Amino acid sequence: MKHLPSLKNFYYLVNLHQEQNFNRAAKVCHVSQSTLSSGIQNLEEQLGHQLIERDHKSFMFTAVGEEVVGRCRKILTDVDDLVELVKNQGEPMTGEIRLGCIPTIAPFLLSRVVRHCQQHYPGLSLLLKEDTTEKLLEALGKGELDLLLLALPVDTSGFHSMKVGVDPFKLVVHRDLAGGIHEPVDYQALPDESIFLLQNEHCITGHAISACQLKDSTKINPFAATSLHTLVQMVDSKLGTTFLPQMAIDAGILKDTELTVMDPPGEAPYRDIGLVWRQTSSRLMTFRTLGLAIQQLLQP
Repeated sequence: MKHLPSLKNFYYLVNLHQEQNFNRAAKVCHVSQSTLSSGIQNLEEQLGHQLIERDHKSFMFTAVGEEVVGRCRKILTDVDDLVELVKNQGEPMTGEIRLGCIPTIAPFLLSRVVRHCQQHYPGLSLLLKEDTTEKLLEALGKGELDLLLLALPVDTSGFHSMKVGVDPFKLVVHRDLAGGIHEPVDYQALPDESIFLLQNEHCITGHAISACQLKDSTKINPFAATSLHTLVQMVDSKLGTTFLPQMAIDAGILKDTELTVMDPPGEAPYRDIGLVWRQTSSRLMTFRTLGLAIQQLLQP
């Protein structure tokens, strides 16, 4: 049997690519800088090709090096999945799940999911990360996360997904201004720049515009909030109106405000809530079982 490269050296290379700094990568790998550098040099010798171009001050990955990093990342992810498969054989709801969630879901659902798992699946540990959809999908593809809880639709090409619930959108306005808005709501009757939304990096903005058929951009305020709580503060100050997901309303985001909830016009707008995971993952039963549990939590 021919001498195969070490998984440890794959790990060094992937972390160097991630950190773009030998010292930081060595700290992530819990080794000395010289050990990490020697491991990568050993990998280059075994592969018979230069992966990194170095000088005394800087370095860069060669074209082949970039390709090898991608392959190494996939191999390490597959090895992790293999270990989890064997470890949890016959006991799918055990072990760790690195779960990523977007900010417009995490504060309103994750605590309930964690409590449910602690009660019903004590052998299962959820390691949580909150970030934007784009960054979470990137982390999932790199094997840094196992499972995502997202608002759909998003482009999940190359991943499996499971719809776990529906989250309607509601129009939220200050009580003092609600009398001037007649139902069904006519967006054209609202003042220009009176609708507040999140920054574009938050997918809920696109979902709200699409689901609520909000096509007239003159009605949207140029201020873009960073969180749903900021939107609530803006509307509670009588500066305009916004759309909030029912999930956030049910969780009490309007508590201690003077805001009231109205139905947007037309067919009830909503976003789907779903789980997303890699097609190569071996923990299908675990993810589907967790998905069914979240479905129960999201039922009215």
